[in-house]
Amino acid sequence: MQVLLHHPTGNANVRAAASGLQQAGLLAGFRTTIAAFPDSMLGRVSALPRFGELSRRHFEAALKVKTQMWPWRELGRMAASKAGFDSLVKHETGFFCVDAVYHSLDRHVAVGLSRSARRQKVDTVYAYEDGALASFQRAKQLGLTCVYDLPIGYWRAAQRLLKPEQQRWPDWAPTLTGLQDSEAKLARKDEELRLADRILVASQFTAHTLQDFPGVLAPIQVVPYGFPAVGKPRQYLPIGNGRPLKLLFVGGLSQRKGIADLFTAVAALKSRVELTIVGRKASNYCPSLDAALACHRWLPSLPHAEVLAIMREHDVLVFPSLFEGFGLVITEAMSQGTPVITTDRTAGPDLIEHGRNGWLVEAGSTAALQGAIENLLQRPESIAEAGRAAQETARGRPWAVYGQELAKALTNQP
Repeated sequence: MQVLLHHPTGNANVRAAASGLQQAGLLAGFRTTIAAFPDSMLGRVSALPRFGELSRRHFEAALKVKTQMWPWRELGRMAASKAGFDSLVKHETGFFCVDAVYHSLDRHVAVGLSRSARRQKVDTVYAYEDGALASFQRAKQLGLTCVYDLPIGYWRAAQRLLKPEQQRWPDWAPTLTGLQDSEAKLARKDEELRLADRILVASQFTAHTLQDFPGVLAPIQVVPYGFPAVGKPRQYLPIGNGRPLKLLFVGGLSQRKGIADLFTAVAALKSRVELTIVGRKASNYCPSLDAALACHRWLPSLPHAEVLAIMREHDVLVFPSLFEGFGLVITEAMSQGTPVITTDRTAGPDLIEHGRNGWLVEAGSTAALQGAIENLLQRPESIAEAGRAAQETARGRPWAVYGQELAKALTNQP
């Protein structure tokens, strides 16, 4: 098997996938928009203060000879976003929007696929949701295998689970931007799934959402993501006697992440807790979100290293997401010894044993979320116990294990 892997942004799971396939001798080529390698010009530029975004595009040196880039559309998106040219990055329609970046790379891969199959002996195309249609269509013409990676739950399940939130929290409806996808985009997602010969997901929850697909799908396999490097053992400061329970939320500020439930639960607990929010707004037109943020410490963005550092400064990460393919912040917090409260609609059930290395609550239940936090106030010693156990869990599953399991999944028959 020789795999051509492509993804426009190359996030942590994509980097681990590329490395795992390379080490297993399965990677014929990697296609992306921007990739920075050690000692490359992009690698040096990414170290400059104003180019921190590029630091997230670092790949190991061994991948350089297998990598081909088409950077211009992604560079345009990054520049337009920083300059505030909202029309250029407008959802689906902007020339430099995320969808345009995904589709552009997909088309480039499709155009060169025949040459890749001939010269590099490519027999498998590995692509991700929203960026697979053109390359899969061409792969089918060439008789190649199509492997589809679905990083978040299936869209029909998302609509079924999230549309009720518009009635439950009408003031927060503007933040549910995922429900604004066009019919054309949703049809594209379905066609990508229909073309797939194998489907890989990172959580049991994502696999479960595919039951909403109106037809027969290829075999589905769950390969959970890995954990970042485990931090040093941390100290757990006592809670009470004037010190509140320090809670942290990291993620997009949308009701898809359950933030209305979080703000309501925290308001009921008053001065016994202190909440810090790290994440960008999903909408600039939600007065309820603005009012809630004004009551707490809010940091719109932080470099990744600083996110890990701030996790260590807090007692618990609260991630009450209502629809999540995985939730990388869960693994990030656990790796730093910060235990997590999360829901049954994330990778939490795949990673967390309730009460031992974290806590699971029912998604969409403000009462359950508040109750979980109150339990920690009543038994604060459980935070250190769960934090240490969380680090041990993280130590046993680094990103390299994910890459190895992914390569093994591809070489074994489903």
